[in-house]
Amino acid sequence: MDEPISIDERYPARYWHPLDDGRIQCDLCPRDCKLKEGQRGACFVRGRINDAMVLTTYGRSSGFCVDPIEKKPLNHFYPGSSILSFGTAGCNLACKFCQNWDISKARSFDKLADQASPEAIASTALELECKSVAFTYNDPVIFAEYAMDVADACHAVGVNTVAVTAGYIHAQPRKDFFAKMDAANVDLKAFTDDFYFKQTGAHLQPVLETLQYLCKETDVWVELTTLLIPGLNDSAQEIGKMCEWIAKELGQDVPLHFTAFHPDYKMKDIPATPASKLTEARRIGQEAGLHHVYTGNVHDMSGGTTHCEHCKKPLIVRDWYDIRDYHLTEQGKCPYCGSALAGRFGKFEGQFGMKRIPVNIRR
Repeated sequence: MDEPISIDERYPARYWHPLDDGRIQCDLCPRDCKLKEGQRGACFVRGRINDAMVLTTYGRSSGFCVDPIEKKPLNHFYPGSSILSFGTAGCNLACKFCQNWDISKARSFDKLADQASPEAIASTALELECKSVAFTYNDPVIFAEYAMDVADACHAVGVNTVAVTAGYIHAQPRKDFFAKMDAANVDLKAFTDDFYFKQTGAHLQPVLETLQYLCKETDVWVELTTLLIPGLNDSAQEIGKMCEWIAKELGQDVPLHFTAFHPDYKMKDIPATPASKLTEARRIGQEAGLHHVYTGNVHDMSGGTTHCEHCKKPLIVRDWYDIRDYHLTEQGKCPYCGSALAGRFGKFEGQFGMKRIPVNIRR
């Protein structure tokens, strides 16, 4: 039985319509949840009250932290900068391998301790000298109205916004949502619909459509992440097909991060991804024509370093999230051959490093 929606949780939501049978349908994501009075959607945080859709997590967070931008992961979006990160609760996917399951699978009343207005978040980012604010930890698609309002407040004071998302969203909200974002890291969880359906309860095609939209119709800086899970999505054949599709449909300059799986949530019986598998995946991506393929969740300086696609010189040498060497002009060009590096860059003023600092937002 659905948990009753309290008065405090009833923020008017967008993206829904009434059905002839008396239910209302959520039009935010391809789940198309159809709700009777008092019911919540699969994400748990969007529900029906008084014949309308409400968002129960507006202005409420599971916590704020300042992170390095590389942790999102974004390697080509103002490297070395700090980013104020937060999420809410719930998710519209049901990934059995979720690494943030305590947040994404939480009931809204379980985990939401911090309250903050969009203006308070923007001003805090400014005070902490964070170049960006990230909507992360759980998927911001499900709290789109809140995220978009925060983005407006951030842009008003010169702070960038970043979405860390699975990209599972319908066309109209996709257009509205990403119009407010400066960068996105999108989880491309696998390259078969069978994996998506069995392991996440979703489908692959809507995610591919989101990626094509972002790379072909917007100015959002996009990087991709694929968590390689042994025996499920890590075959050389699948990785090869995915990388070839990315190169052809999205472009060779889109960075791709292969990250290591660690047993968690409902997949504690599957072993961690060997570092050798990530190295193999990186090689396959490079052979498919991708210019910037990275490894993550393992210690691999080679797999974390950004090279010039033309002269092959190392431009940003990383050890985990620690930048050991930085050779890039303020305009984002290689100092050796003058080629422009794909991404968003500015004056490098040092780095935030590997710190993670919890933050309290003043309302």
